[in-house]
Amino acid sequence: MNLPPPAGPRTLVAGIGNIFLGDDGFGVEIARRLAERQLPQHVEVVDIGVRGVHLAYQVLDGYDTLVLVDATARGEAPGTLYVIEHDGPGCDTGAVPAIDGHRMTPDVVLALLGTLCAGTGGQPPRRVLIVGCEPASVEEGIGLSPPVSDAVPQAVRLIEELLRGGVPSVAQASTAEAST
Repeated sequence: MNLPPPAGPRTLVAGIGNIFLGDDGFGVEIARRLAERQLPQHVEVVDIGVRGVHLAYQVLDGYDTLVLVDATARGEAPGTLYVIEHDGPGCDTGAVPAIDGHRMTPDVVLALLGTLCAGTGGQPPRRVLIVGCEPASVEEGIGLSPPVSDAVPQAVRLIEELLRGGVPSVAQASTAEAST
């Protein structure tokens, strides 16, 4: 039996990354930790991993806010956390990005949303946030590096604060060009 979605604004927190590439597994670890927490009923946490196509279609289920959690290289010290407001999650039906199931990065998924919205009549999230962590290594290997592992509890608290509508005290940027 499928329960109807909760009335009112809904939030999707999506952990993104490849656990076989060291710190790229950051988003997946955060999703795992958040799934163990008591979160508001309107919040859904999913471990997307490397399934970008799945993320694209999941977002069409109708979310007001999308929080992507991923390793994000921006040139700071490993373990640095970022909150990036994505500019432009709207349904733009311009150029369609190439669809390659093996390269569906978050930026490609966000660009694809316009096409999917036009084809399905769905609405994109009103707000898209990226919570990123500067990786130390994304080489082959399982497990987070010490600085990224140390940042995990702080990232969980930061996301919980965002979900309560707070303003976290970390490096923030507003850009549509978040490197993930």
